[in-house]
Amino acid sequence: MQFNNEYTLKQAATFDTSGVLRNTYMLLSLTLLFSAATAGYAVITNAGFAGSMVAFILSFVLLFATNALRNSGWGILTVFAFTGCMGYALGPMLNQFIHGYSNGGALIMTALAGTGVSFFTSSAYLIVSKKELSHWGKFLMIGLVVCIIASIANFFFKMPAMQLAISTALTFISAMLMMYDTSRIIHGGERNYLMATIRLYLDIQMLFQNLLILLGVFNGRD
Repeated sequence: MQFNNEYTLKQAATFDTSGVLRNTYMLLSLTLLFSAATAGYAVITNAGFAGSMVAFILSFVLLFATNALRNSGWGILTVFAFTGCMGYALGPMLNQFIHGYSNGGALIMTALAGTGVSFFTSSAYLIVSKKELSHWGKFLMIGLVVCIIASIANFFFKMPAMQLAISTALTFISAMLMMYDTSRIIHGGERNYLMATIRLYLDIQMLFQNLLILLGVFNGRD
């Protein structure tokens, strides 16, 4: 009887995490499309730095709102609003590549393809292998904090070599964060699909941005 109870609990946990993963991927795909639409709108309307900063700041407010509403249907709306603002905030950066590089469009598409391949490959590997990566958490958080501090410092020093090092490190860290966050969902570390979507969205956007920066560095500016 005890064996049967343990088996039933294990089955329930498996179904629960599978449901969270399925809902997360569904919402993530929709929010990525919405974010791409708002980014496209920002590019078409030639959104400036001021508008980008307002959208970025608003996204932080929406992040806290999503956390507060994570168990409510309203949380889905704040997730879309958050990812929409984050997409819009990318507009000036995308315009910089489109107008500053002869192959800017190709660089953006290459970064998108690289991000997509990285996400699908890591997700497939973790779903099949069921690898548990909770021990990566502390290392990744330290790396992220170091990169943020270095980015703030480089805002004043404006050293190209330092920017290259930061973008390289963030590309590596964001790819590992995608795996870490996916592993947390699979093993029940994150049971709320709204927050799981936010985490994976941020990982994906960080990977895309830094891949784009690296591609720009190695392709040279016109």
